[in-house]
Amino acid sequence: MNRFENPRRGGEAQIRYLDGDFQILANGSHVTCAVTGAVIPLDELRYWSVDRQEAYVDAEASLRRHLQVNGRG
Repeated sequence: MNRFENPRRGGEAQIRYLDGDFQILANGSHVTCAVTGAVIPLDELRYWSVDRQEAYVDAEASLRRHLQVNGRG
């Protein structure tokens, strides 16, 4: 199953984040941002980390996590 397949049910989806795409492992309507805790509808999911297998609500949240993990240097 991939992100273009329906149906989606309510609740949090289980996702495997890939380079440039993601794979839905368990149906759901959303994922949760690893930094802010915001709910991200799957149709709006644009930012994630393949290495950390985390979703981010926006580019700012992605950068914040990068700086947390790798330092500000």
